[in-house]
Amino acid sequence: MSGQRQAQRRRMEPDARRAEILSAARTLFGANGYAQVSTSDIAAEAGVARALINHYFTSKRHLYLEVVRQMMVVPASVSERLPPTTAEERLSICVDRWLEVVERNKEMWLSAIGLETLGNDPEIEQIMLEADEIATDRVLEAALLADVTEGRDKLRAIIRAHSGMLKAASREWLVRGTLSRGDLHVILTRTVLHLVDTVFPAVRDD
Repeated sequence: MSGQRQAQRRRMEPDARRAEILSAARTLFGANGYAQVSTSDIAAEAGVARALINHYFTSKRHLYLEVVRQMMVVPASVSERLPPTTAEERLSICVDRWLEVVERNKEMWLSAIGLETLGNDPEIEQIMLEADEIATDRVLEAALLADVTEGRDKLRAIIRAHSGMLKAASREWLVRGTLSRGDLHVILTRTVLHLVDTVFPAVRDD
Protein backbone atom coordinates (compact mmCIF):
# COMPACT_ATOMS: atom_id res chain seq x y z
CA MET A 1 0.00 0.00 0.00
CA SER A 2 2.77 2.42 0.89
CA GLY A 3 4.42 1.62 -2.46
CA GLN A 4 1.20 2.50 -4.26
CA ARG A 5 0.99 5.80 -2.37
CA GLN A 6 4.59 6.58 -3.29
CA ALA A 7 3.95 5.81 -6.96
CA GLN A 8 0.83 7.97 -6.91
CA ARG A 9 2.72 10.84 -5.27
CA ARG A 10 5.44 10.65 -7.91
CA ARG A 11 2.84 10.71 -10.69
CA MET A 12 1.45 13.90 -9.17
CA GLU A 13 4.86 15.62 -9.19
CA PRO A 14 5.95 15.79 -12.83
CA ASP A 15 8.17 18.83 -12.24
CA ALA A 16 10.16 16.98 -9.59
CA ARG A 17 10.53 13.93 -11.80
CA ARG A 18 11.58 16.09 -14.75
CA ALA A 19 14.17 17.71 -12.51
CA GLU A 20 15.50 14.27 -11.51
CA ILE A 21 15.96 13.37 -15.16
CA LEU A 22 17.73 16.65 -15.88
CA SER A 23 20.03 16.19 -12.89
CA ALA A 24 20.95 12.67 -13.99
CA ALA A 25 21.52 13.79 -17.58
CA ARG A 26 23.67 16.70 -16.44
CA THR A 27 25.88 14.36 -14.43
CA LEU A 28 26.24 11.76 -17.19
CA PHE A 29 26.69 14.16 -20.11
CA GLY A 30 29.24 16.12 -18.11
CA ALA A 31 31.25 13.03 -17.22
CA ASN A 32 31.00 11.11 -20.50
CA GLY A 33 29.91 13.41 -23.31
CA TYR A 34 26.83 13.22 -25.49
CA ALA A 35 27.73 10.24 -27.69
CA GLN A 36 28.65 7.91 -24.84
CA VAL A 37 25.41 8.35 -22.89
CA SER A 38 22.18 6.53 -23.74
CA THR A 39 18.64 7.24 -22.63
CA SER A 40 18.80 3.94 -20.76
CA ASP A 41 21.81 5.21 -18.83
CA ILE A 42 19.96 8.40 -17.93
CA ALA A 43 16.81 6.54 -16.91
CA ALA A 44 18.84 4.23 -14.66
CA GLU A 45 20.69 7.15 -13.08
CA ALA A 46 17.42 9.00 -12.47
CA GLY A 47 15.58 5.93 -11.25
CA VAL A 48 12.77 6.28 -13.78
CA ALA A 49 11.42 4.24 -16.68
CA ARG A 50 13.15 4.89 -20.00
CA ALA A 51 9.83 5.86 -21.60
CA LEU A 52 9.70 8.89 -19.34
CA ILE A 53 12.73 10.37 -21.09
CA ASN A 54 10.76 10.61 -24.31
CA HIS A 55 7.63 11.66 -22.46
CA TYR A 56 9.29 14.71 -20.93
CA PHE A 57 11.96 15.51 -23.51
CA THR A 58 10.99 13.75 -26.77
CA SER A 59 14.53 12.50 -27.45
CA LYS A 60 18.07 12.36 -26.10
CA ARG A 61 18.95 15.30 -28.33
CA HIS A 62 16.22 17.50 -26.86
CA LEU A 63 17.19 16.45 -23.36
CA TYR A 64 20.80 17.36 -24.09
CA LEU A 65 19.81 20.78 -25.41
CA GLU A 66 17.80 21.39 -22.26
CA VAL A 67 20.79 20.44 -20.11
CA VAL A 68 23.00 22.86 -22.07
CA ARG A 69 20.38 25.59 -21.70
CA GLN A 70 20.12 24.89 -17.99
CA MET A 71 23.89 25.20 -17.60
CA MET A 72 24.39 28.28 -19.76
CA VAL A 73 21.41 30.38 -18.73
CA VAL A 74 22.20 32.14 -15.47
CA PRO A 75 19.41 31.09 -13.08
CA ALA A 76 17.09 33.74 -11.69
CA SER A 77 18.18 32.73 -8.19
CA VAL A 78 21.59 34.35 -8.84
CA SER A 79 20.09 37.83 -8.77
CA GLU A 80 16.97 37.27 -6.67
CA ARG A 81 16.44 38.90 -3.28
CA LEU A 82 19.54 41.05 -3.45
CA PRO A 83 19.86 43.51 -0.55
CA PRO A 84 19.27 47.24 -1.17
CA THR A 85 22.95 48.06 -0.92
CA THR A 86 25.76 49.15 -3.25
CA ALA A 87 26.24 47.82 -6.76
CA GLU A 88 29.58 46.34 -5.69
CA GLU A 89 28.05 44.32 -2.87
CA ARG A 90 25.15 43.17 -5.04
CA LEU A 91 27.50 42.08 -7.83
CA SER A 92 29.71 40.30 -5.30
CA ILE A 93 26.73 38.28 -4.09
CA CYS A 94 25.70 37.40 -7.64
CA VAL A 95 29.21 36.30 -8.59
CA ASP A 96 29.45 34.13 -5.49
CA ARG A 97 26.12 32.47 -6.25
CA TRP A 98 27.12 31.88 -9.87
CA LEU A 99 30.47 30.37 -8.89
CA GLU A 100 28.64 27.97 -6.59
CA VAL A 101 26.44 26.78 -9.49
CA VAL A 102 29.46 26.30 -11.75
CA GLU A 103 31.52 24.52 -9.09
CA ARG A 104 28.64 22.15 -8.38
CA ASN A 105 28.34 21.30 -12.09
CA LYS A 106 31.98 21.59 -13.13
CA GLU A 107 32.08 18.89 -15.82
CA MET A 108 28.87 19.92 -17.56
CA TRP A 109 29.78 23.61 -17.44
CA LEU A 110 33.12 22.93 -19.13
CA SER A 111 31.42 20.71 -21.68
CA ALA A 112 28.80 23.37 -22.42
CA ILE A 113 31.23 26.27 -22.87
CA GLY A 114 33.33 24.02 -25.09
CA LEU A 115 30.37 23.67 -27.44
CA GLU A 116 30.46 27.39 -28.14
CA THR A 117 33.83 27.10 -29.86
CA LEU A 118 32.49 24.54 -32.35
CA GLY A 119 30.13 27.02 -33.97
CA ASN A 120 28.38 24.51 -36.22
CA ASP A 121 25.15 23.80 -34.36
CA PRO A 122 22.40 26.41 -34.84
CA GLU A 123 20.41 25.19 -31.84
CA ILE A 124 23.40 25.37 -29.52
CA GLU A 125 24.28 28.78 -30.93
CA GLN A 126 20.76 30.02 -30.22
CA ILE A 127 21.01 28.80 -26.64
CA MET A 128 24.31 30.66 -26.22
CA LEU A 129 22.82 33.87 -27.60
CA GLU A 130 19.83 33.56 -25.30
CA ALA A 131 22.12 32.84 -22.34
CA ASP A 132 24.22 35.95 -23.03
CA GLU A 133 21.14 38.18 -23.06
CA ILE A 134 19.79 36.72 -19.83
CA ALA A 135 23.21 36.98 -18.15
CA THR A 136 23.34 40.62 -19.23
CA ASP A 137 19.94 41.24 -17.65
CA ARG A 138 21.13 39.66 -14.39
CA VAL A 139 24.32 41.76 -14.28
CA LEU A 140 22.53 45.02 -15.01
CA GLU A 141 19.92 44.25 -12.39
CA ALA A 142 22.61 43.57 -9.79
CA ALA A 143 24.54 46.70 -10.81
CA LEU A 144 21.41 48.84 -10.45
CA LEU A 145 21.53 49.69 -14.16
CA ALA A 146 18.49 47.83 -15.43
CA ASP A 147 16.69 51.08 -16.23
CA VAL A 148 19.48 52.77 -18.18
CA THR A 149 18.23 54.10 -21.51
CA GLU A 150 21.01 56.36 -22.82
CA GLY A 151 23.64 54.19 -24.47
CA ARG A 152 21.73 51.05 -23.52
CA ASP A 153 22.83 49.06 -26.59
CA LYS A 154 26.49 49.83 -25.92
CA LEU A 155 26.12 48.95 -22.27
CA ARG A 156 24.58 45.58 -23.10
CA ALA A 157 27.28 44.94 -25.70
CA ILE A 158 29.99 45.63 -23.12
CA ILE A 159 28.45 43.17 -20.65
CA ARG A 160 28.01 40.52 -23.35
CA ALA A 161 31.68 40.92 -24.29
CA HIS A 162 32.61 40.39 -20.66
CA SER A 163 31.00 36.93 -20.78
CA GLY A 164 33.80 35.73 -23.08
CA MET A 165 36.39 36.63 -20.46
CA LEU A 166 34.25 35.00 -17.80
CA LYS A 167 34.26 31.68 -19.65
CA ALA A 168 38.01 31.82 -20.30
CA ALA A 169 38.68 32.69 -16.66
CA SER A 170 36.53 29.79 -15.47
CA ARG A 171 38.80 27.42 -17.43
CA GLU A 172 41.82 28.90 -15.65
CA TRP A 173 40.09 28.04 -12.38
CA LEU A 174 38.58 24.65 -13.16
CA VAL A 175 41.01 23.17 -15.68
CA ARG A 176 44.42 24.80 -15.29
CA GLY A 177 44.19 25.59 -11.60
CA THR A 178 46.00 28.90 -12.14
CA LEU A 179 43.20 30.83 -10.43
CA SER A 180 41.35 30.01 -7.23
CA ARG A 181 37.64 30.51 -6.74
CA GLY A 182 38.49 33.55 -4.62
CA ASP A 183 40.66 34.94 -7.41
CA LEU A 184 37.86 34.51 -9.90
CA HIS A 185 35.38 36.18 -7.57
CA VAL A 186 37.61 39.25 -7.33
CA ILE A 187 38.31 39.34 -11.08
CA LEU A 188 34.69 39.03 -12.17
CA THR A 189 33.33 41.49 -9.62
CA ARG A 190 35.93 44.18 -10.22
CA THR A 191 35.99 43.89 -14.01
CA VAL A 192 32.22 44.35 -14.19
CA LEU A 193 32.47 47.36 -11.90
CA HIS A 194 35.26 48.82 -14.05
CA LEU A 195 33.23 48.27 -17.20
CA VAL A 196 30.08 49.94 -15.91
CA ASP A 197 31.78 52.73 -13.92
CA THR A 198 34.66 53.65 -16.25
CA VAL A 199 34.44 52.01 -19.67
CA PHE A 200 30.74 52.52 -20.32
CA PRO A 201 30.76 56.29 -19.60
CA ALA A 202 33.78 56.67 -21.88
CA VAL A 203 32.24 54.88 -24.88
CA ARG A 204 28.77 56.31 -24.24
CA ASP A 205 30.10 59.85 -24.53
CA ASP A 206 32.15 59.22 -27.69
